[in-house]
Amino acid sequence: MPSQSEPSLEAGLNILKQGNYQSAIATLKAVAAREGNSNAGLQAQVGLVVAHTRSGNTPEARTLCETLTQSHNPQVREWAQRTLKQLTKSSKGQGDNVDKVEFSPPLPLSPSPSLPLSSSPAVPPPVATREPTKPLTIYWKQSPRAKSWRPLHKLNLIPFWFLQAGTFIALFWIVRQLLIFAMQFINNALMNLPYLEPIQLLYADPTFLLLLTLFVLIGLSPWLLDRLLTNFYDQREFNKDALNKYSPEAVRVLQRYCQQHGWLFPKLGILPLSAPIVITYGNLPRTARIVVSQGFLEQLAEDEIAAVYARTLGHIAYWDFVVMSLVLLVTIPFYLLYGQIVIWGDKREIKLLQIALAYVASFAYGIWCLLTGTSLWLSQLRHYYSDRLAAEITGNPNGLVRGLLKIALGIASDIQKKEQTCWQLESLNIIAPVGYQQSICLGSIAPHTTFESMLMWDTLNPYRWWFIFNKTHPLIGDRLQHLISIARLWRLETELNMENQKPLRVKRQSFLFQIAPFLGIPVGIVFALLIWIVWQMAFALKFLNLKWIYDNTSYVTGCLLICIGIGIIVRINSFFPDIASVNAQTGDRLPVLLANPASLPVDSTPVHLVGKLLGRRGNSNFLGQDLILQTSTSLVKLHHLPQVGEELHTQDLIGRQITVTGWLRKGALPWIDIHTLRTQSGKTVNSYHPIGSIILAIALNVWGVYVLFKG
Repeated sequence: MPSQSEPSLEAGLNILKQGNYQSAIATLKAVAAREGNSNAGLQAQVGLVVAHTRSGNTPEARTLCETLTQSHNPQVREWAQRTLKQLTKSSKGQGDNVDKVEFSPPLPLSPSPSLPLSSSPAVPPPVATREPTKPLTIYWKQSPRAKSWRPLHKLNLIPFWFLQAGTFIALFWIVRQLLIFAMQFINNALMNLPYLEPIQLLYADPTFLLLLTLFVLIGLSPWLLDRLLTNFYDQREFNKDALNKYSPEAVRVLQRYCQQHGWLFPKLGILPLSAPIVITYGNLPRTARIVVSQGFLEQLAEDEIAAVYARTLGHIAYWDFVVMSLVLLVTIPFYLLYGQIVIWGDKREIKLLQIALAYVASFAYGIWCLLTGTSLWLSQLRHYYSDRLAAEITGNPNGLVRGLLKIALGIASDIQKKEQTCWQLESLNIIAPVGYQQSICLGSIAPHTTFESMLMWDTLNPYRWWFIFNKTHPLIGDRLQHLISIARLWRLETELNMENQKPLRVKRQSFLFQIAPFLGIPVGIVFALLIWIVWQMAFALKFLNLKWIYDNTSYVTGCLLICIGIGIIVRINSFFPDIASVNAQTGDRLPVLLANPASLPVDSTPVHLVGKLLGRRGNSNFLGQDLILQTSTSLVKLHHLPQVGEELHTQDLIGRQITVTGWLRKGALPWIDIHTLRTQSGKTVNSYHPIGSIILAIALNVWGVYVLFKG
């Protein structure tokens, strides 16, 4: 299991002495974020100045020096002022080369009365009482945009268009299967009722009619979505003059690009949401709509608004907005149906009726998830294309980096203020520029650490791609690194210091434990093949006649079920280690634990966290899909597996202070598998993840053995 030890000042300074500047920067940044303005934090910041200078990143070193000139410590302040003068002279060519600016790396933290920095004043020694860690103000470098830039190389869009076609086919197939299931269910129900006959029309093949309906929906999608968003989301018209008040550049970008391509200016709209969100829909460039929320306009700067608006032009230029508009048009009605059934259920006073409606609402929610899932891969890839085009249109990849991060910050802030994920965010998430789930932790933990440390997993973990196959959005760190690469290509100072590094070395054993249930599939096929060979040999030798089994391929299914069940059992001990008070991590350690780029979900970290339980109340959270723990440092998604018939539900604890014990996992998104939830009054809700895994494994093995020997 990869080590998850807390980065220390001494380790960072030792790495700096060895000349490994990028590793030193990552370690010292984590220490500086954790320690704040304490003595250790100041030394880490001084070390960062040295590391950035030695690695040739003078602008970043100069920025840190400017921050240290405002330090409460007079000695550090004087050192920073003198160093800043040296850096300024070097950047203007008035002094030695920047690599020769004289710095002596700070000595490791010790109880000595002073820590000399060459001829510079000493940083004070640590004191007995440590200052409490305080949230840091998020600092934006405001890195510049390109004044002139060369165009990026042309893309081969054929695979992207095939993916769009595949998404349409997947949506068509899933809708067709659901329609056939509904038709058969209705006719079977009618056959079992007295005096009623099945409807013959429902026995017909719905393929042609469904295909025709989907094409009609594509043709009408702009106006149908206008009506849906106006009636249920309170969408209003938003014209160029109104947009010009927030971002004149955005209006110029839209006008210039549309004129160059012979398009009409897109119709604009606005949603009265405090969370920042941007969506694009339509079926042709002349029918395109760009809709933003009020929170988006208020929380982003002018150039950032323009950069995000430019992204929407990418969706139109590459035509992916056509298929995504169809997906949105098909999925929104099911989500609205789910919401309406929830309202009916919450108003019922009869408990049995409430539960029945909760199951019906959950079924509608499941259909919405299934239909949304048909577009996951297209939803991921389309963002890379639109980000790239936005940078090329505006020449401002740094502005887009800030814009995407501020959207994540705004979504997390909205969830904290409302103490739940609003239904508009969830239902429109599939076409939003940043996913609300990836914003929960990233946007809330930002004041307590650096973006670079939180995004290292997205760029350095060698197995990261295995964990996004079921996610609506790509890894945001990987997206931002692509934009930073464009900024470097144009020789711009970058907003984030994310270097292109080789992936980390992670123990293969951890990854094999992680995918053990999935390894059951190829192992099961091999197992089935061996059984078939043995049975054939036994039959040829007239030793045993099992032709009634091996002539039926169902035994392959039995082998697969058995091997998948064994894979789950193999993983259980690593997935759910014992939780003891001595090994459980607390809330103040979350920024360090989540910044570990080598961790995998199987590297379970036992945690004991105190915070407030957030989420939707009532039947809208019947499946526990919106459970979030608000700690002193971050929001973290919670996964709960309830026991059937339990008296106290998680919904009953929403809005209250609780203590959570469980297993923290870091994958494409961080989350906690709950072990127990305990209130201040001593009431406890148990979650049964380990037991559920054991039951699932046993059920698969029993089913597999039954299929194997039934033939």
